[in-house]
Amino acid sequence: MLSPEIIKQVKQIQIRTGRQVSDVLAGAYLSVFKGVGMEFDEVRPYVPGDDIRSIDWNVTARMGSPYIKRFVEERELTVLLVVDISPSLDFGSQERSKREAATELSALLAFSAIENDDNIGLLLFQNGVDEFIPPRKGQKHALRIVREVLARAEGADKPYEEAAGDTGFWRRLGAGLRKKFERLKARSKTQSRQTNIAQALEFCHQVLHRRAVIFLISDFLDEGYLDVARSVHRKHDLISVLVNDAREFELVDEGLLTIEDAETGEICEIDTSSKAFREMASKQAHARVERLRNVFNGAGCDLIEIDATKSVIDPLLAFFRQRQKRYR
Repeated sequence: MLSPEIIKQVKQIQIRTGRQVSDVLAGAYLSVFKGVGMEFDEVRPYVPGDDIRSIDWNVTARMGSPYIKRFVEERELTVLLVVDISPSLDFGSQERSKREAATELSALLAFSAIENDDNIGLLLFQNGVDEFIPPRKGQKHALRIVREVLARAEGADKPYEEAAGDTGFWRRLGAGLRKKFERLKARSKTQSRQTNIAQALEFCHQVLHRRAVIFLISDFLDEGYLDVARSVHRKHDLISVLVNDAREFELVDEGLLTIEDAETGEICEIDTSSKAFREMASKQAHARVERLRNVFNGAGCDLIEIDATKSVIDPLLAFFRQRQKRYR
């Protein structure tokens, strides 16, 4: 059962992000994410100027005059949020942690999708597939997704609760894939806590049969996932979202500190009073982000960079505008 605190946070996020979606994001989202194809709409009489390749010869023969097939863009999309819930996202140098920024971003995308009558789903992962909510429509479903992300942010480990519409999704996929998901989920509880992006993307590849928009939200403290990302992007629209914190790029002088690596659990001491050390750490952090930019650019994937200490909606809007210009 969800705690009163989580329920309160869900309501606050719904109010805050709902206003941003209705005022700012919905139009940008709609203009960027088009339908996955064309669907038949109607047959109507031919008029001068129509493309003769659209003529329906069967109807034309029956009616004795030319008729054409009219198609419209298939607007409905499937959007899947693939959200990293590994311990490294708990870091935050100001009021909001990287995990909280990822949660707010997830809510913005979920409510934008629902506003445009798209299907929205969720995959939570860390060292493996941790939770999967199949894509569906509706405000209640979007709220369920936000609740699930928040519950994991609070450290809750509740069993998977299957909604009424989920059973049909699993039936279409088959019992074999459902069993594989349960095995992956059980294995993730016994493995180390290091992030495993490749396994999450491989699962997406298997469960999404139609083209989808996939938002991969993580701090990307992992290696060896590029080949899988390329494979997923060939079939789907993979958009990577890098969540950082400003303090990761600029350490302050706090003297000798004992720190723990959130991914590996390794404990070490660092001397933040050393200017040379601070400069080295900053250089390495910037180099890592630059490598990620090059990696995703080489794979043909878009990359959105989110700073947990700043606005989440501004870089998302900038991405929408940039993509809109690219496809004009």
